[in-house]
This record gives sequence, C-alpha cells and structure tokens, in this order.
Amino acid sequence: MNFALILFCLLVASGAIWMADVFIFSKRRAAQAKDPWWVEYGASFFPVILLVFVLRSFLVEPFKIPSGSMIPTLEVGDFILVNKFAYGIRLPVINKKIIAIGDPQRGDVMVFRYPEDPSLDYIKRVIGVPGDKVAYQNKRLTVNGKAVETTRIADYLHPERLYYSQQFVEKADGAPHRILNDEDAPGFISDATQFEYRNNCLYNNAGVICTVPPGHYFMMGDNRDNSRDSRYWGFVPEQNIVGKAFLVWFNFSDLKRIGSFR
Repeated sequence: MNFALILFCLLVASGAIWMADVFIFSKRRAAQAKDPWWVEYGASFFPVILLVFVLRSFLVEPFKIPSGSMIPTLEVGDFILVNKFAYGIRLPVINKKIIAIGDPQRGDVMVFRYPEDPSLDYIKRVIGVPGDKVAYQNKRLTVNGKAVETTRIADYLHPERLYYSQQFVEKADGAPHRILNDEDAPGFISDATQFEYRNNCLYNNAGVICTVPPGHYFMMGDNRDNSRDSRYWGFVPEQNIVGKAFLVWFNFSDLKRIGSFR
C-alpha cells in the first residue's frame, strides 16, 4: 500500500472541497445557513492532512521494524523515526530529489525502497558507497582493501528464541555499532538473484566481493546471518532512498527502547 499516494489524494480532495467552499459555495449560501456535512468535514480535515503530509514528506516519517535483520541495533516492534531531508529534499510520491543536501555515509542506517519491489520499504546499514569495493569473506568485512575494525564482546541472547549469537562491535568510518554472527551458519551465498550489475559481484565459498556502481549503495543488516540484503538482491539505487533512521520513539513490548538508537 502506497501510503504517500493515499495521503496525497486525500490532501487534493479535501483541499479542493475547502477551496470550492471558500470561493464558490459560501457565496451562494444564505448568511445564517449551515455548511453541508461534506463541506464541513472536508474543510476541517484539510489543514490536518496538509500538516501531516508536509511533516511526513519533507521532515520525518515513522516506520515500524517488521523483522530481526537489524538486531541488535533495532528490534522487532520498534517504531522509528526517519529523517527525510538528510540525503536531500525529494518530491512526495515520485521520490525525485530536487535539492541535494548530503549523501549516505558508511555506517548510516537507511530506509529505502526495496529494489525488487519498490512498494516495500526496507531498512539496512550502508556498507559501501559508490566506487567502493566491498568484500564479505568468511564473515569478515573489508572495504577498499581495508578490514573494518571489529571487537568481540559478550554473546547476544535472543530473548524470544533463547539462543546465543556471537556479538561484535564494528566500526564503519569510526562509527561503532553492534553486529551479530551465528557461528554455525555458512558464509557463502547460495541463492543470490540475477540483479542489475550482478557482474560487479564475485561469489565464492567464502562469501561475496562487490564493486559498488555509480549512484548505488551496498546495504547489509546488522544481524548478518539473518538478513537478506545486498549480498542476495544487489545494490540500492539512489532514487530508492527514503531517509536516514535516527530514533526509536516507541515499542509496545519494551518501553525502555524509547529514545534509543541515534
């Protein structure tokens, strides 16, 4: 469901009712006559819908985390806020950038439209920017020939499934974040799709090595062995970017999550 399109249609409809009433219908009604119900509701909803549309399109947009691919950074059920202008101002609905402000950086947590089905929003971490050579071999990450710094910390206990994953602190361009690896999960990619620029990637028994094409990004989940990401379906084009995630604003199951993540 394209909520942005639905909101835009509601905005146009309520705005048309409001304008028609101001410039046409109100002048034809008797001085003490009551507004028709459709005018009353349409005109009263218009400013509310306009405010929501502007906030959601250009400032911040809420999302709910549906899967565990970003554990431990983001958990299932987290409601997050996404900065819509961090990577430029985009026209609503068509998502076309009209004002450039900044570009995604390695380590950013980014929401984007899934390349194989743009009606779906995905969230992953930026691992490679245009021109980078990203290697994920034997569950160790290298960018442009330099190993990304990782430090082993205490294992992570998955509270619902009651099993442990190896946990590391990884530093992408100096920004630390936690990642998970399952020791018994294979490192190779067995079911990558035939995505655009597939020839930029080399698959082997140890994993994958990719050169990020211009205008694209290589994304991975922090829960490395439980994330379908750029290793499987390829690169995220710039036009698919939605925004930069920065805050957990609610979680019904764990109120302590509120305000976490940055």
